Amino acid sequence: MSIVTNLKLITATKNVSSSPVVQRRNKLLAKVQEQLDMCEAKRNQQPYAPKRLKTVVNKETGERTTVETIKRVKEWFWITEDGKINLAVKYGAKTLPLNKKGANAIELMNGTALIGTLHKLKEAVIAGEFDDAISEVSDATRKAFKK
Repeated sequence: MSIVTNLKLITATKNVSSSPVVQRRNKLLAKVQEQLDMCEAKRNQQPYAPKRLKTVVNKETGERTTVETIKRVKEWFWITEDGKINLAVKYGAKTLPLNKKGANAIELMNGTALIGTLHKLKEAVIAGEFDDAISEVSDATRKAFKK
């Protein structure tokens, strides 16, 4: 017991659920990281194929098995006719407004700028700069289901 007595012991409780704002922020943060990983893989000329677990039911036996499949990731960026890259920030299937004037994309010159911008977006999400836009899009989606 001498090892345990040398440790700093406290009484703590784990939060079972976090606030909806934090959950949405974490969801967007994970998606920005996914886009960043995809861009890094493209820059290094490597395939990007994230895996996910999927439960499949055998139609003949009814047995449920878990298989690993490749997750489909849609790119948030596209190349315009003049060779510039446009980047839109998505939350689910919706594009987030980036300012009050209705801008919905960021114009970039090359792939290096794209990766740098994704790093900046990641910091902005952590700082909570997208919380209002996320809640606006989330509320609009929720209202669409209540028709």
